[in-house]
Amino acid sequence: MLKLKDSLFLFPLLCVGFFLFTVEASVHQYRGERFVTKGNALVVHGGSEGIYSSLTNNRKEEDDASAIGDSYIRFEKITFRRTDEFSNFSLHPIHAIVFEVEDRETIGGSAYGGQRAVCCSADLAKLGVCSQGEVIYRPSTNNPSWPQVFHVAFNRDELVATLPSKSIQITKTGMYNLYFIHCNSNLTDLIVEGKTVWKNPTGYLPGRMAPLMNFYGFMSLAFVILGIFWFSQYARFWREVFPLQNCITLVITLGMFEMALWYFEYAEFNETGIRPTGITMWAVTFGTVKRTVARIIILMVSMGYGVVRPTLGGLTSKVIMLGVTFFLASEVLELVENVGAVSDLSGKARLFLILPVAILDAFFILWIFTSLSATLNKLQARRMMVKLDVYRKFTNALAVAVIVSVGWICYELYFKSSDVYNEHWQNAWIIPAFWQVLSFSLLCVICALWAPSQNSMRYAFSGEMNEEFDKDVTSLTLIKPSPLASMDVLDATEARLAQRNNGTSNGDLEEDKRE
Repeated sequence: MLKLKDSLFLFPLLCVGFFLFTVEASVHQYRGERFVTKGNALVVHGGSEGIYSSLTNNRKEEDDASAIGDSYIRFEKITFRRTDEFSNFSLHPIHAIVFEVEDRETIGGSAYGGQRAVCCSADLAKLGVCSQGEVIYRPSTNNPSWPQVFHVAFNRDELVATLPSKSIQITKTGMYNLYFIHCNSNLTDLIVEGKTVWKNPTGYLPGRMAPLMNFYGFMSLAFVILGIFWFSQYARFWREVFPLQNCITLVITLGMFEMALWYFEYAEFNETGIRPTGITMWAVTFGTVKRTVARIIILMVSMGYGVVRPTLGGLTSKVIMLGVTFFLASEVLELVENVGAVSDLSGKARLFLILPVAILDAFFILWIFTSLSATLNKLQARRMMVKLDVYRKFTNALAVAVIVSVGWICYELYFKSSDVYNEHWQNAWIIPAFWQVLSFSLLCVICALWAPSQNSMRYAFSGEMNEEFDKDVTSLTLIKPSPLASMDVLDATEARLAQRNNGTSNGDLEEDKRE
């Protein structure tokens, strides 16, 4: 008897899709893609995207499902090619299957509790539940018209079979998957060409990425507000600016460019359905430069550069070397993840790129906190209370950021491990957005601590002769002296003069005695 059970038989197929052919574009191009063997079927993963339901639920004609506000998947010029070797006989049909991830158990079946199969085997055919060589599927319990299955077959002596252009309107929000499947195990040289277009109601951005366009627009506005505050202070007190504040200005400028480029990249992607490679590369590069410069600045501040020491001395080359290494590792990782197809890398290859960045980040954190500890001890030993207070606040902010980051990494690992089929795709945008918010929050704290002002130079390195000025005397100048304090000072002065006079008198008496 045929048993259709809730098993994870589609796990290998979905893994092939997400790690071997997941293209971050709503226009999925197929350029000679070859079928790969999975179980007793040969498959090509045509795409997986989260799609929101159409704004209008009226069913339209297939060729007219592209109106504004509609969500759809459209097949355009999908062709299958075979070699001359197999052109003299007919094959079983090639299937194009579109299904929502919740209905994945409706694809495939098993006989007598055996191994689950996608193609109808001889044993299943004997039971009369399917035809041998056909893909096994049954209607969804939630929507009998799904999954959507289209067929195309080769005629004898034909080398090319074309799937007619079709559009599928999406009336339910979900994660949709497309697979091209055939069941002739001898035909391994079959290839697919053409494209499919996946559209959401608001544009061509994939559903999991659609909220990021508004997010980067908001972040662009936030950086503009921060920039207005910082640059206005910078212009007012430019004579009091010291090197550390110039470095912060550079980070803010890079951040403004990065957020603007990401917004325009997503806007262009949403308009055309294809990622604009040029804008993406610039956005990635500006973001990588900003992260690298920010880490170097935090490390330099932790070492006391510009505050308790004028230079880094022999550590300069080591800091630069660490920064360049981090930039190269991060740039390669970001380019691979954002430019072109994520599918070009397997899980192990991607881990190979993530691991160096994680190690370098850990090294930055270790070096930063070690340097902060030494700087705090030096400030406390010299009783530079104003600078010590600022550094304590800076240390607390960094500690909070590190603790929150570790907690978020644990949540991210849990989120990805528990969402094998991307069923929670609507919340996936929060993960990259969080890191942007965290880095921006830390930048705001740094700007608040070291904002240009008329007293900026009290935080800067002033040499050994002027360090006594920092022993909490700076804050006393803001307090109006009281009459009592003046009297105390006067009394103390008179006492010292009297002591000197007494000393002189006693000296004179001793002189007289000696005479």
